[in-house]
Amino acid sequence: MGSVEINKETFARRVKLLYDTWKVGARPPGPARPRGRAAAPRNRRAAAAAAASQAKRAELWDGATSLAVIVGGTSEDLRYLKSISLHLWLFGYELPDTLMVLTDSAMHILTSSKKASLLEPLKEALSGVTGAELCLVVRAKGQEQEQLSVLLDAARAAAPPRLGTLPKEAHSGQLAQLWAAALAESGLDTANVTDGFADLFSVKDEGEVLCVKKAAFLASKVMGGYVVEKIEDAIDKSKKVKHTQLSEMTEAVILDPPRAGIKLKADNVDIAFPPLFQSGGAYDLRLSAFCDDGTLHDGVIVVSLGARYQSYCASVGRTYLINPSKEQEGQYAALLAAHEAACAALVEGAPAKAAMEAAVASLRGSAHPELVEKLSKTVGFGMGLEFREGMNVLNTKNAHPLRPGQVFNVVLGVSGLARDDAPDPRGRVYALQIADTVVVKPGGAPPENLCGAATKAWDKVSYVLNDDQEEDAPDALEEVTNQAGLLGPKKLRSDDPNFKSSEQIRREKQEDLLKQKNEETLRRLTAQAAGAAEAAEAGKGRLVSQVQAYRSVADLPAARDLQVVVDSRAEALLVPIYGVMVPLHITAVRNVSHTAEQESNGAIIRISLNFGTTYEPAQKFPSLVFLKELSFRTSDAKHAQRVVQEAKTLRSTVLHRDKERAERATLVAQEKLVRGKRVFRLPDLWVRPGLGGKGRKMPGTLEAHHNGFRYTNPKGEGLDVMYRNVRYAFFQPADNDMITLLHFHLHHPIMLGNKKTKDVQFYAEVVDLVQTLDGGRRNMYDPDEIEEEQREREKRNKINADFNQFVRRVQEHWEREFPDLQLEFDIPFRELGFEGVPNRETVMVLPTVNCLVELSVMPFTVVPLSDIEIINLERVGFNLKNFDMAIVFKDFSRDVLRIDAVPSKKLDTIKEWLTSVKIKYYESKMNLAWKPILKHILEDPQAFIDEGGWAFLDLEKSDGEDDEEEASSEGFNPGSAAEEEEESSDDISDEDASVVDSDDLDEEGEGEEEDESEGLTWEELEKEAMREDKRRAEQEDSDDERPRKKSKAGGGGGGGGGGGGKRRGRELAGWTRREAAVQPRAGRRRGDGAGVQTPAAQLPEPRAAPPSSQDAQRPRARTPPAGGAAAAPASGPRVRELPRGTTVVNLLGTAVVEKPPGASKSWIGWWEAHARQQRTACAAEGCGRTDALSGGHVKVAASPATAALFHTAWWIVPACPVHNRGSSCKTFRVRSVTAVEAPPRLGDRVKSWRADITKLGRALAGGGDARAARCAAAAAPRGGAAAGGARARARRRAAPASRGAAAGV
Repeated sequence: MGSVEINKETFARRVKLLYDTWKVGARPPGPARPRGRAAAPRNRRAAAAAAASQAKRAELWDGATSLAVIVGGTSEDLRYLKSISLHLWLFGYELPDTLMVLTDSAMHILTSSKKASLLEPLKEALSGVTGAELCLVVRAKGQEQEQLSVLLDAARAAAPPRLGTLPKEAHSGQLAQLWAAALAESGLDTANVTDGFADLFSVKDEGEVLCVKKAAFLASKVMGGYVVEKIEDAIDKSKKVKHTQLSEMTEAVILDPPRAGIKLKADNVDIAFPPLFQSGGAYDLRLSAFCDDGTLHDGVIVVSLGARYQSYCASVGRTYLINPSKEQEGQYAALLAAHEAACAALVEGAPAKAAMEAAVASLRGSAHPELVEKLSKTVGFGMGLEFREGMNVLNTKNAHPLRPGQVFNVVLGVSGLARDDAPDPRGRVYALQIADTVVVKPGGAPPENLCGAATKAWDKVSYVLNDDQEEDAPDALEEVTNQAGLLGPKKLRSDDPNFKSSEQIRREKQEDLLKQKNEETLRRLTAQAAGAAEAAEAGKGRLVSQVQAYRSVADLPAARDLQVVVDSRAEALLVPIYGVMVPLHITAVRNVSHTAEQESNGAIIRISLNFGTTYEPAQKFPSLVFLKELSFRTSDAKHAQRVVQEAKTLRSTVLHRDKERAERATLVAQEKLVRGKRVFRLPDLWVRPGLGGKGRKMPGTLEAHHNGFRYTNPKGEGLDVMYRNVRYAFFQPADNDMITLLHFHLHHPIMLGNKKTKDVQFYAEVVDLVQTLDGGRRNMYDPDEIEEEQREREKRNKINADFNQFVRRVQEHWEREFPDLQLEFDIPFRELGFEGVPNRETVMVLPTVNCLVELSVMPFTVVPLSDIEIINLERVGFNLKNFDMAIVFKDFSRDVLRIDAVPSKKLDTIKEWLTSVKIKYYESKMNLAWKPILKHILEDPQAFIDEGGWAFLDLEKSDGEDDEEEASSEGFNPGSAAEEEEESSDDISDEDASVVDSDDLDEEGEGEEEDESEGLTWEELEKEAMREDKRRAEQEDSDDERPRKKSKAGGGGGGGGGGGGKRRGRELAGWTRREAAVQPRAGRRRGDGAGVQTPAAQLPEPRAAPPSSQDAQRPRARTPPAGGAAAAPASGPRVRELPRGTTVVNLLGTAVVEKPPGASKSWIGWWEAHARQQRTACAAEGCGRTDALSGGHVKVAASPATAALFHTAWWIVPACPVHNRGSSCKTFRVRSVTAVEAPPRLGDRVKSWRADITKLGRALAGGGDARAARCAAAAAPRGGAAAGGARARARRRAAPASRGAAAGV
């Protein structure tokens, strides 16, 4: 035992506490007998308290005047004895076969010679603190009786002689037997001092609490890491593992802490009790329970672990539930709340029974008050050197006040619970238990939970297994073949009426999320409105009223010449006005430019000033006149060039500085870094974004201190990241990547260089970027190549291991010092990753536990799942390889994040992941314009919720409603019988069917042919539209025209000529988001009236443009009065005249459109009120029906394609049932008719977009021309010869209509 040494300071401190506690209790109740001069108590209350304390201690020590403690021989059993605890408490070691007798004047110890030499240095320490002498008696063989007699005589010398012992303890060994016999023969009066030692060991000092913390950390770490992993592996792979086997494996991990990733010496670690695993209906929540040989059952699993560090105990217990029911979830929530209430009741001064009372009260007030009857009789006990301190039990009878430093194991368990719907008989009976180790803190502070590493949150302890996955069953064909052709009835899973596919389950969960999401949106929008105003106010830079170039006129610099001068020191631009130099602060200048004069060496300097209604001086002084621009002519062109350059440089510098100052003003002050005693370092790291310093960039070192990270490089540049500012932390090892990285997403932005950022990343390159200079191809068996690959592999593994160790140490520090932050490093799930384009290039987007991230390429993408409102999957179709993901944030003021070009093969994976993290998603066939949608929601949130909230994005539900309404409209059609009769009459010969003269038919046919020959084809109209836009782009002023992209050299102006291709040229020609303004040639139609000119075809809604000579010479269609294609009254909708022959497109699926506003009850009434006309006949050319008219929604467009892609205005025209059904007629031409605008709502427009896509698909698929012919022939019984001519014209127009549809696409 030469290497063993007892800590003298600890021994002196604790032996003094022993003597002080025991001697006070050894005196009889009554006034104290001080050694020196008596000091009377200050008041009676203090005297009464002192007397009560003395009486209590006397009761604990039972009036013993001497103490005797015997420790027998060693034992392999796990024993908790107060005699052994006394040795451990005083000496730090157990001294077997040792007898101690304590009196007022001496401490007698009978032991072996080696132990005596170990105790020899303690003599001075004992006498210094207690005045007692340490008498060591070396045990001599054959002389034990005499030596024991000496110790008994020392006990008799105490007055009165009363020896305190521990009678309930049984020890083995010769010395213990001899002492028991000698004590019985001595006739000494004995006292039971068990409670005295228990009270002595109850309160722990700082060193003892530290040992308990280490033991609790070990137990909870093994529980949260190793045990959970083993349970998950056994359940996931359906392994049959016995409880005893799990207990043995867990015990081995506790005894070897490095296996659990904990750096504790194995010599200081032991188990407090064998790990306990219970499942399958057999549960015993008593401390004396042991594991049975049953196998682990996938129901309710109760696990209890106990660990010891330097003999101090800690315990943790958890319950894990597989496929739990709703009732079990509620019971666990009630038990967890009761456990937290019991822990919170353990404060200084409170009675010990308060914990039990708090737990019972919590359960009675919960949704499961029946659990009170099944609750254990105690909710915990004190622990320390002993696993269970008998006098510190947390039950209803213990009224002892709690003292700081006491350690309790709070255990709440309910047993005898039943589940009637259990799929397995072993799962019908179950129990629940939660246990933690807590420490009472001084000053009434809340107790400290030492088992935070083992979470007990519901989502961490419950598991829902996916039973819908395909089981490993033989194929049906293989099974039939193996049965030698014996065919029998085979029951498939689809035959089960209760079977639900994964898609159905996913839809049901999404339906549940819809209502919840709408309610959350409504609650949040009001708060966001106020926050947006504050954010906008905070984001403003320096106001004009806050700038000052010169304090007075005297500060102006003396000017030798009257010329424009830049004063960089005062940040001003001096300009001569009427012979006086007038200063202009550079922030008031918008732009400075100069133009050189060709005839002379002079130049003109133009200074544009800030101007507008939002300009601060204009708001403050609205009646004043402000300068917009100043022009100066100079004879020195070089001076003008120099002034312009200096002014631009000064303006850029000042604006950049003001922007940086404004950004710094919005920063949140960070706490100061506290350097830790143990600093974890990770060298050779790069940082992104860069630090912004000058010169060559260099790698640095990342250090983890007590409350934050510090990054420094050899150049002296540094960066601090505080733990409390970290919102999410990510660790991404190099797996087929070039770098291993640590990424931190912050709560509040910090300045990195000269920019604000919320994302900071530290990374190391695992592969050296080496370029082969010879350019030759190398053999795969080249030894140099193989050696290089091996080096790269070893380097990658080493860097990953270093990062992993750093992350583990930081994680342990967070859990130990900052459990309230709940920080943990997330590792992205590569198996759930998908490719996409969130910014500029295609990258791999990876989900994590809390976020959706892309960390390899800047700019980084970090989307917290808690910030997402909904996700809309756009451009989803069976014939498309990619789709887009639009992420709508809960803060509607943020722009919608788009991740484009996601492979369609990842669609199901993304849906499953979104459903698992409880995010509502929708699908659409087109990209939506989210800015107006979010603006509409913010304007009237209540109306948005009343209209169904996000339900307008539900494509499948909307399509189902449209199909039902379309089917119902086709179910009864008053003109269907007439149409069939008219179609059958078309099969009759012209001689039998026609009652008009053949000459009239020939004449009419010649007119039609003349009309078609004089008109333009759709290809010619497109080319003419391109030429028209090109001409107008050259003539119109840039302020009155939308900005266009400049074409490359050799291309046209606005027409997009050159090598752009037809599609690009068409877009630049005005086919995107605006209509072509082309007036096609017109011909005279016989029978239409003399002098009436109608276009052969017309493109949608001509755009207003300045007239030209070419326009004046072109024949024009009939235009409405009051100058314009669409006359907009002062109030109400726009009204326009549609010329004869204008092509319109029926809006498909508009039965869901809301009723018109105002007093009108129908859309035809709306049309009559604003067109100021009475309904006469259908607007379709050649129809003429007057019965069953209604208001038809149309778009003025040449084809369904152009209507779907480019037009947004909706118009109402009178239409018959045939021409007011999108499924019956796609396009038709109108007679001269008045159209009234019908502004759609947001939901109507979204539904119409979907319908337009469907309409576009039908137009591309064909089949609309025959319907158009039938629609034109619908009025045959009423039109006579004119109807026959209409049918003939409809047939001849079928071919041009199809050409128009193709040209529109």
